[in-house]
Formats: sequence, structure tokens, C-alpha cells
Amino acid sequence: MSGAGNREPVFPTRQSLGAMKSKLKGAQIGHDLLKRKSEALTKRFREITRRIDEAKRKMGRVMQIAAFSLAEVTYAVGGNNIAYQIQESAKQARFRVRTKQENVSGVFLPQFESYTTEGNNDFGLTGLGKGGQQVQRCRETYARAVETLVELASLQTAFVILDEVIKVVNRRVNAIEHVIIPRTENTIKYINSELDELDREEFYRLKKVSGKKERDAAAAEVERVSKQRRDAEKEEAEGREGGGSKEETQDLLGDQDNEDVIF
Repeated sequence: MSGAGNREPVFPTRQSLGAMKSKLKGAQIGHDLLKRKSEALTKRFREITRRIDEAKRKMGRVMQIAAFSLAEVTYAVGGNNIAYQIQESAKQARFRVRTKQENVSGVFLPQFESYTTEGNNDFGLTGLGKGGQQVQRCRETYARAVETLVELASLQTAFVILDEVIKVVNRRVNAIEHVIIPRTENTIKYINSELDELDREEFYRLKKVSGKKERDAAAAEVERVSKQRRDAEKEEAEGREGGGSKEETQDLLGDQDNEDVIF
């Protein structure tokens, strides 16, 4: 009997062999699909990493320009509290964010998209006395900064989700490749070896039975031939004895050549 080893606890039968082969085929197909999924996710992960780096560099430049623009506004309006004027002017948010989902190999990644609602400009009269041009330019600069910030948030969220999903997929790929497939292959080898051993035992048994039958048939044939020989010798001996008694009877009578007399 084969050793247990790293295999499934199954009984070695043809049915178990078919089930293990089906399981092995399914594991190989699943491994290929998960491998492709991992490659697709890794490719998108690298793309998102590159875009995050670009977005962070862009964010640094935009925030630098925005800070300088805010300094210009502060200098232009003088001692007036521009923050209070802006808070009083803004009635409702015109810059908004909406979300949507993107499917990447079965993984849904959220995406944030910024848009501006149509309506009256709440900053139309801000800085009317002085510094109005600087205020509008600062507003546009910070709008671009917020757009970049929303883009960066979308990329960061997708980065975190993809990182976790890739780890899970890679663990599954490694488990199938290094645990499930080798264990199933060892089980198939074990079942094949046991079935071969059973076939050899069956062949040996049939060979012994066939030899026994042949010996029995040969012995029966020898017995039949010897019986026929004994019967033939017995009949021959009885024939010789019967022929001698007939000749003696004819000699005693001595009238075998006489003709019949009709009265």
C-alpha cells in the first residue's frame, strides 16, 4: 500500500479518480483565471500609483500658486477681513462632488468626479471696492486646487482598495498553486498506484485460476483417456473370450456343414 503523504483522504476507486481529475481541472482553470485577474489588477495598480505621483506633484504646484494668490488678495484688500466677506457671500455650494463606480476585473473602484453647478456667482460683488480681480483669480486657483484634491482622493481610495484585493487574490493564487494542485496531483498518483496494484492482484488471481482450471482440465483429459483405454482393453478381452467358446461349440456338434432335411 502507498503511503499517506500530502493527499486527500479518499478511497481509491475509479469514481474517486474521476472526481479528483475534475477537481484538478477546475483548480487549474481557477488558477489561470485568478492569475489573469491578479495581472490585470497589478497593471491598474501601477497605473494608479503613477497617477498618484503626478497628482501629488501637481497638487504641490497648485497649492503653491493658490497660497501666493491668497497673499495677493490679502495685500490688495488691505486690512479688510476678506474671509468674513466670502463667508457672507457664499449662500450654497457651487462646487460639488459626485461618485461613480468602475469595474476592474470584478473589483468595483469608486471614482470621485467634481462639477460646478450653474447659477449666480456669489462672488460677483466680493472685492468690489478694491482687489476684485485678485479675488476672482484666487477663487479660480483654489477651484483648480480642489479639483486636483478630489482627483487625488479618488486615486488614493482606489489605491487602498486595489492593494487589499491584490493581496487576497495573490494569496488565493499561491494557495491553489502550492497547496491545492500538488495535493490533488498526489491524490491522483496515489489512486492510480492503488488501482494498478489492484489490477496486478486481479491479473495474478485470474492467472492462478486459469492455471488451476487448465490443470484440472488436463487431469480430467488424462482420466478420460485412461478410462477409454481401460474400456477398450476390457472389450477386447471380452471379445477374445467370446470367440473361443463359439469355435468349441461348433467343433463339438460337427454339423455346421450338413444341409437341412425337409420331411
